[in-house]
Amino acid sequence: MVKDGSFLDFFYTSQDGLKLHARIYGAESSQDATANPGSCPVVCLPGLTRNARDFHELALHLAKDAEKPRRIICFDYRGRGRSAYDPNWQNYNVGTEAADIIAGLDALGIAQATFIGTSRGGLIIHVLAMMRPALIRAAVLNDIGPVIEPTGLAHIRSYLENAPRPAGFTEAVRIQKTVHGEAFPALSDADWQRFVHAIYRDEAGTPVADYDPALLSTVLAMDLTKPLPDLWPQFEALASAPMLAIRGANSRLLSAATLEEMRRHHPRFEAITVEGQGHAPFLETGDLPDRIADFLREAGTATGFPVSA
Repeated sequence: MVKDGSFLDFFYTSQDGLKLHARIYGAESSQDATANPGSCPVVCLPGLTRNARDFHELALHLAKDAEKPRRIICFDYRGRGRSAYDPNWQNYNVGTEAADIIAGLDALGIAQATFIGTSRGGLIIHVLAMMRPALIRAAVLNDIGPVIEPTGLAHIRSYLENAPRPAGFTEAVRIQKTVHGEAFPALSDADWQRFVHAIYRDEAGTPVADYDPALLSTVLAMDLTKPLPDLWPQFEALASAPMLAIRGANSRLLSAATLEEMRRHHPRFEAITVEGQGHAPFLETGDLPDRIADFLREAGTATGFPVSA
């Protein structure tokens, strides 16, 4: 366990022997991170090529909740952030990554948590609902659902295939604005700065994408000419868990129609559409931190969770 300012670095071993990493917020330096204090912990799961840094500002906000301070665990999947790279790229799949999350939570002694999943992280929540349903107390799905739009997936693959390598962080911001700016007009310069420092690691002033390049093989292996399988059975396995779904108004991956269908399938469902953002909304922006905190407080009660109209 290593303390780094506002969080602890937690390392554990996967079932197949990889050294994996998570950040833990809301744990005092003198406190064993495997202890189980206070309210239900929150587990944050990032997108395909993303890492635990994505949730830094949100985790600080949630961990310091005046009404219900809680632990926040933000995972780096294998091959991302500070987790070890897998020599077999075929292990970069949601089933293996879900098993890695279970291994990490078992190492921390956590039997139940609220989950926040962005994009791929939300897919992993669907898989966890089938693997260990009692683990999920409540769920926040950030711009992901049981149906993935092929156009959105094609856009992600095109970007990853052709992603330029910036020489510095100023250039990295310019590149990201060029690629994503049309879908994210609501973002400020500070938002773009946080974004690039989350997706790149700093190697002597040079931004380097913080994931195993072999991860691209999993994207290239997808056949987008065929219909994508949906996850409605897995989504329905989440029916007993209060759910908050967040969609970027400009998202290409999660359609408004799918969001409405999710509402019809889930008895305790709340939805937020974020104007001026695409896939996936930045959870630390605007009123999202407060709305997520409000949802967590409501979901932590035994009864009385509001059903959205």
